[in-house]
Amino acid sequence: MWEAHEKLGELTLQPVITGSGGLALANHLGIPFTQEVIAVSTSLKALAPQTDVAIELGGEDAKIIYFEGGNVEQRMNGICAGGTGSFIDQMASLLQTDATGLNEYAKDYKALYPIAARCGVFAKTDIQPLINDGATKPDLSASIFQAVVNQTISGLACGKPIRGHVAFLGGPLHFLSELRESFIRTLKLDEEHTIIPENSHLFAAIGSALNAKEDNSISLTEMKDRLRNSIKLDFEVERMEPLFASQEEYDTFAKRQSSYKVKTGDLATYKGNCYLGIDAGSTTTKTALVGEDGTLLYSFYSSNNGNPLKTTINSIKEIYSLLPEDAEIAFSCPRLRPIINNDKINPKDVHEPQLLQVICAYRLFMPFASITISTRECQRFRDNVVDIAATKISAGVDVGIGGHDGEREKKGDEQFEISDSRNVDEVYKALTDKGLQPVMSDYIYV
Repeated sequence: MWEAHEKLGELTLQPVITGSGGLALANHLGIPFTQEVIAVSTSLKALAPQTDVAIELGGEDAKIIYFEGGNVEQRMNGICAGGTGSFIDQMASLLQTDATGLNEYAKDYKALYPIAARCGVFAKTDIQPLINDGATKPDLSASIFQAVVNQTISGLACGKPIRGHVAFLGGPLHFLSELRESFIRTLKLDEEHTIIPENSHLFAAIGSALNAKEDNSISLTEMKDRLRNSIKLDFEVERMEPLFASQEEYDTFAKRQSSYKVKTGDLATYKGNCYLGIDAGSTTTKTALVGEDGTLLYSFYSSNNGNPLKTTINSIKEIYSLLPEDAEIAFSCPRLRPIINNDKINPKDVHEPQLLQVICAYRLFMPFASITISTRECQRFRDNVVDIAATKISAGVDVGIGGHDGEREKKGDEQFEISDSRNVDEVYKALTDKGLQPVMSDYIYV
């Protein structure tokens, strides 16, 4: 308004407001409001009267409008913004770009991947593994646009044909040429039946202006004055109950939670084995280094920026730069074993050749780390892997709750099945028979 006043001077206006957020503003300013579908229909009848179907995408809504024999039928998304402009922005952030960047990438695509557009969370679960597997940004960008197309057509048209002359409206379809091309390609439209109006992103505003009434006039100065006042919503959305009813309740919660703290230690002065944990998630990578007593010596949390391997390597390099000479990184590679009341776990989901590959990869990745091979694995596998990569091997293990307290008759259920049940003497002999010199350690702490 201020810019218009500066360029055009004083004017007499017949204003009309439209849009999903326009009703409260119209009521506050005391000016007419028109439904968005009416505004868009008005502008199409005036500027593109041959339109049979209009597809409009906004920031958080999507619409398909059918014009049939003088009747107008609108299909609009509900409360979810999946497949709209905000969805595109969210997906662009995963590729470390913006919507315009997606559009430029999509111009060079070679392949399309199936991606869910109904929900941003589901889409992320589709896209992140593709990023991790090395899918190109052009292919991912085009796939995101195709997901928007699929969501709009399947979610709004619901099987009703989109044919005849089709107009493309709204900001995303105006500014993102490759998104528009995805619609044209999917709907198999030729040039004659494709309508791309000039200023298509302004069609709702143009239509609202075309619905103006001369008896509702206001000066531009008065409109500016009304806008200067604070705008209050005429309705209140239903809100959830607060987590804390009072400051006292919150203080009690905070005091209780603050008592639970992870014990931390100084890595620079630590001596002994350190155990490394890595959580390479869909969007973030976490690593933790703990001492033999469970003390947290080092932690790392970072976005993996689409490359979890590189992020993990950076964390490991930092650990090595901080690791003192008397500290040694150690870890094991246990497979899940069957447990009571859970018959779905199958250790063969990761078979022995794959497990050996993992252990060898760790050995190449961390050549000086201590690697333990547990009794979860069979005797044959354990006896051979110590020649290849493992440096520690357990023996005489009892996985029953309380199994090492000397009162076996009170032992609880086994936590999982073990495969190598040999005692310490048997494992010791197997190692010496191979020409190895076992160094004994007892990890039963009192």
